[in-house]
Amino acid sequence: MKLRIVVTILCALGVGVSLGWYMRGTRVEAASNRVYELRTYTSAEGKLPELLARFRDHTVKLFEKHGMTNVGYWVPQAEPGHSNTLIYMLSFPSKEAADKSWAAFRADPEWTKVRTESEVNGRLTTRVESVFLDPADFSPAR
Repeated sequence: MKLRIVVTILCALGVGVSLGWYMRGTRVEAASNRVYELRTYTSAEGKLPELLARFRDHTVKLFEKHGMTNVGYWVPQAEPGHSNTLIYMLSFPSKEAADKSWAAFRADPEWTKVRTESEVNGRLTTRVESVFLDPADFSPAR
């Protein structure tokens, strides 16, 4: 099931990049050293709406502040996953840039405050998975 979700997202990304889609006003530019990060968050039971609100209201903007390109955010259409999974993709000029962006994001006092306030009734996630991806030589995302 997970592989099917990843393939669907990557296909959507390839089509989106090849058509020059604009996401939140930022064109996703292809470059030979550009890297993508696919992240999957499993929420605690009943916490997906709160997790989505945190991303919608705060996290997406904080990612942009720290040089991360928001490519897309998805929730699986069916179970398993529909009620507790957020999948998203970010893009960076390089893996080194990704490491710097994540370090700055994690150290940001605004993020610390948002995370603390959103988790006053318990953690929102039970599992976080991250995979860094390089476009294949034939990928429209190159």
